[in-house]
Amino acid sequence: MGHTLDRIMQHADEIRAEGAVGDTLMRLPDNSAKRLRESGVIRMFQPKEYGGQEAHPREFAETVMAIGKLDGATGWVAGIVGVHPWELTFFDARAQEEIWGEDGDMWMASPYAPMGVAVPVDGGYVLNGRWAFSSGTDHCGWIMIGAAVGDKDGNRTDQVLHVLLPRSDYDIDPDSWDVIGLRGTGSKDLIVTDAFIPDYRTIDADIVLSGNGWRHAGRDETLYKFPFSYIFPLGITSSLIGMTEGALACYIAAQKERVQVTGVPIKEDPYVLFAISEAAAEIESARVTLLETVDRFWDKTDRGDEISFEERAVGRRTQISSAWRAVRAMDEIFARAGGAAVHRKTPMQRFWRDAHVGLTHAIHVPGMIYHSAALTQLGGDPQGAYRAMI
Repeated sequence: MGHTLDRIMQHADEIRAEGAVGDTLMRLPDNSAKRLRESGVIRMFQPKEYGGQEAHPREFAETVMAIGKLDGATGWVAGIVGVHPWELTFFDARAQEEIWGEDGDMWMASPYAPMGVAVPVDGGYVLNGRWAFSSGTDHCGWIMIGAAVGDKDGNRTDQVLHVLLPRSDYDIDPDSWDVIGLRGTGSKDLIVTDAFIPDYRTIDADIVLSGNGWRHAGRDETLYKFPFSYIFPLGITSSLIGMTEGALACYIAAQKERVQVTGVPIKEDPYVLFAISEAAAEIESARVTLLETVDRFWDKTDRGDEISFEERAVGRRTQISSAWRAVRAMDEIFARAGGAAVHRKTPMQRFWRDAHVGLTHAIHVPGMIYHSAALTQLGGDPQGAYRAMI
């Protein structure tokens, strides 16, 4: 992590400043993308044979948090795009060579939601559909997206694939991303029309979601045995916690010399001082609990022990609660930041907007995960949708 994070921090001031540019462009600025590429953060989960680091997930999480603390959108793109090399490792070797063979820094965008239909044909599938929320997609040369397998009439079946397409096989809708937060992520819509996908550029989603990707691919590294249900959300939640750390840093910097309308300096207001400590402790607790689960899962995986459904459910509960905990803490200090914090020229309001939009991502919805974690601990056996993403 050291070298990757060091390379990022060399450009910390520029990444902070370009956050405002990305907020206006509604995509990651070219310079920010260039710095991410040069830092190696997107190669942290990439296999070593293609120039990757095969890094510990904790190192990845801490690096993404640090980037999110500089700029929320840049951290978000690093966290999402950075997970895709982990899954590509499970695809056919021909697909890996096609994407990384000539350019080890090739980026892939998503999403995994099966918003389109892939109809079987000789040698592969023909894909059609429209996918929303493709973060960082303007800077990616490939996409890794979910697709429902269609029957001969094009109707959806229950089988879901993850498929790979080069930039020449899809369009990006430039007008599909106009939002209140995470604007700089450029999470635009993708449109695919009658694209042929050879079999080797597909993988059954169940292989990945079940945690058997490493067996399918014949890998034995600890990194690739790690549960998908914790790897995939990790980059997203890490970037979100980084955003709240960025908001806290902005708040503290702004309050040092601030005098309230009552004439009382902030440094002499015991209520504000309490709020600062309370928020800082909550954000730090969110960070630590997320990373503790990563370390525990890694150690258990490295020993060759299985991580049970209950452990995974509780781990997902911890990941979700960390996100909500950090955002609630950020809200407490934003509400005490004074009128200056709402000006668009100040970065604190952007962290606040970005974090709240980040909390709306599907992996941060607590309902079914909390239900499943509690039910399992009570001796129950969640089924169907209640086992999804665990």
